[in-house]
Amino acid sequence: MSNYVQLADVHTYYEEDGAGEALVLLHPGLADSRAFEEYVPEFARHFRVFRPDRRGHGRTPDVEGPITYEQMARDTIAFLEQVVGGPAYLLGHSDGAIVALLAALERPEFVRKLVFSAGVFHHDGWAPGAIELDEETLAFFIDYWGAVAPDGREHFWVVKEKLDRMHREEPTLTVEDIGGYSGPALIMVGDHDEEIPMEHTLALREGLPNARLTVLPGAGHGSLDAGIVIDFLAGREEEP
Repeated sequence: MSNYVQLADVHTYYEEDGAGEALVLLHPGLADSRAFEEYVPEFARHFRVFRPDRRGHGRTPDVEGPITYEQMARDTIAFLEQVVGGPAYLLGHSDGAIVALLAALERPEFVRKLVFSAGVFHHDGWAPGAIELDEETLAFFIDYWGAVAPDGREHFWVVKEKLDRMHREEPTLTVEDIGGYSGPALIMVGDHDEEIPMEHTLALREGLPNARLTVLPGAGHGSLDAGIVIDFLAGREEEP
């Protein structure tokens, strides 16, 4: 089921599937709720799955001013309050992982468990060149983003410029900062993820006091394992 909700100045699009405890999926940068489509049938057998499109992404229009991780975390908290109506499991991938972590740090009472997939806690954690798009990837995102954008295909460059600035300057969390979330967390990364050095992920693991790390063999930056996530959320995971 697709719907819209007004979150302050953002007319936010979201998808909802399944029944049970709430699971909110936060998509990568320049992507949107479509990024999780292949996983939704499996997740929806266990949870009530929400997939919001963040500001300037997917079917949610851009608004005036910069885009920041903190701002998108506040949007996520508002979504939890207004749409979910209470605590939820929170899964974020890449940019979505950063948004999820910031929301968990700000309002931990709204996050039952956190899944942090293929993200960084400081912008220095991206590998050199990781936030630059080659011509093939850029062409893909122009078409992908423009296919559903309410602001029109030409607005892609406006959003990209906002996200480029964000990726260069944010986030700026320290290992001590991320220790502020003490709830259960699963960190997931592919062993062939060339965008995030493993040292950064290990620092994240050390900083989160109640986290376990899962490294997916043969997997790159876009990989996610729904079965491992479901076992973690259901409490069937091994101890960290």
